[in-house]
Amino acid sequence: MGSVTLLMTKIFLQNDLRLASWPSPRHPSAMTSELERLFEHLHFASISTDSTHAGDVRANAEWLKAQFEQIGLTSEIHETPGHPIVIARNQRVEGRSTVLIYGHYDVQPVDPVELWDSAPFEPEVRDGKIWGRGGADNKGQHFVHMLGAERILKEKGELPLNVIFLIEGEEEIGSPNLVPFLEKNKESLACDIIAVSDTGMVAPGVPTLGYGLRGITCLEVTVKGPKGDLHSGVYGGCVANPATAAARMVASLHDEGGKIAVAGFYEDVIPLQDWEREMWAQVPNCADEDFLKTIGSPEPFGEPGYSMAECLWGRPTVEVNGIGGGYQGEGSKTVIPARAMFKLSCRLVPGQDPAKVQQQVEDHLRAHTPKGVTVEIKKGHSGKAYHNDPHSKYGKAAQVALTKSFGREPVLIREGGSIPIIQDMKEILGADSLMLGLALPDCQIHAPNENFSVENFEGGIVMSQILLEQLASL
Repeated sequence: MGSVTLLMTKIFLQNDLRLASWPSPRHPSAMTSELERLFEHLHFASISTDSTHAGDVRANAEWLKAQFEQIGLTSEIHETPGHPIVIARNQRVEGRSTVLIYGHYDVQPVDPVELWDSAPFEPEVRDGKIWGRGGADNKGQHFVHMLGAERILKEKGELPLNVIFLIEGEEEIGSPNLVPFLEKNKESLACDIIAVSDTGMVAPGVPTLGYGLRGITCLEVTVKGPKGDLHSGVYGGCVANPATAAARMVASLHDEGGKIAVAGFYEDVIPLQDWEREMWAQVPNCADEDFLKTIGSPEPFGEPGYSMAECLWGRPTVEVNGIGGGYQGEGSKTVIPARAMFKLSCRLVPGQDPAKVQQQVEDHLRAHTPKGVTVEIKKGHSGKAYHNDPHSKYGKAAQVALTKSFGREPVLIREGGSIPIIQDMKEILGADSLMLGLALPDCQIHAPNENFSVENFEGGIVMSQILLEQLASL
C-alpha cells in the first residue's frame, strides 16, 4: 500500500471516529454523507506556499481524483513544476454546450494557530457553520459543484451538457503554473462559459452574482540611509532617518481627503455606470454603516464622492500592506535605522493596465524620495481587472439558478478582491466567468477560524444542479 493510500486511509478512519459525535443542523443524529466527504477534503493540510506540506498537497490531489472517479467522471492529475492540477470531465457529446468549473484545493497557512477556536484541519460544525481551513476558500465552494454534478448523475444517469472540472493547487501563491497549462491545453479545455465559486455572498440568504473583479499590482520598497544603524544621540539631527523618509513617501500617496495623489493614476479608469450605483445602493447589508459594523472601523475613509460599496467594488486603491524599520522590541533602543521598508498593493478596475500603474507608482515614489536616502523598488505580481455583462444569456442563467436555489433574486456586484486567473482564462480560452459566491462576509478567509455556512453548502449543491440544467438549455 503506497504512502498516499496509507495517509488517506488514516484520514478516513479518523473522520469516521470523530464524525459520529458531530451533529448536523439538518440531521441531529448523524452528518450527511456529503458533509462527511467535505470534512475529508478539509482534513488535508494542503498549504501550497509551505514546502513542508508538499506531501499534503499531493495527497489532496489524489483524493480529489478518486472523488471524481467515484461520482462517474474520468479524472487525471497533471503535473506542473509546482503542485498538480486535477482535471475531470464527462464523456463529451458533440453539439452540447461546455462549461468549465474552476476551483482550487490549496489553502492559506494557518498562523497564528493560537487564535483558532478549533484545530484548523480538524473540521467541526458549530452554530450552523463548518469551521476549518479551506472551508470557504475554496474547498467548500468548489465541492458543491462536484456534489451537484453527482446528484444529477445519480438521478438521470448523465449530465445535460459537457462539463470540465479544473481544480488547481497553487491559487494561493498566484497560480504560477496555470497559465502555461491553459495555453498548452486550450483545445482540450475549450468551453462556452466558466463557473467559479471563489467569491462572496453579501449577506446570509442574499444570493450574489459577481460580474467583475479588481485587478492587482504590487511593489516592495526598501529605503536606505547609513551603512549601519546609528546612535540617535551621536548622529541624530545630522543624517536622514530612513524610517521617517519611508513614512513621508507613504503619506504622499494620498491627499488629505483620501484621493490617490499619484499622477495619471485615474486617467484610464472606466467610470461606474448609473445603473450600477443605483443597484448597489439597494444591496442589503452593504450601506456604509453595515460595512463599519462588520469591520469595526469608526468611520469611512476613501476616495471622496463614493460610498464604501462603490469604493470596494468599482474604484482603484493604493494600500500599504506592511511597513517597518528600526527597533521593534520591548522598551527603547535609541537608533537611527539603516533601512526601512514598506509593501504596497494597488487594486485596479477596468481600463487600468497593471504595468502602467506599477510604473506610475514607482515614478511617484522616486519623485517623493526625501534627500539623504536612496530607494530600491521591487515590482511584485500583477493581474488585470475582470468585467463581464451580467445580463448576457449566461448571466441570466446564473441568476435563475441562484433565485431558484435561495428563494430570492440575486444582487449583482463586482468583487473587491482579485482572481487574476479569471482574466487569464478569458484571454486564453475565450470564455467569460460566472462568479457565484457562497462565502459570507464573516467567513474569515485567510484568517484564523475560517468557516463556511452549512446552509450555503447545502444551497450551493442545489444551485449547481440548476445551473447545469439552465446552461444546457441555452
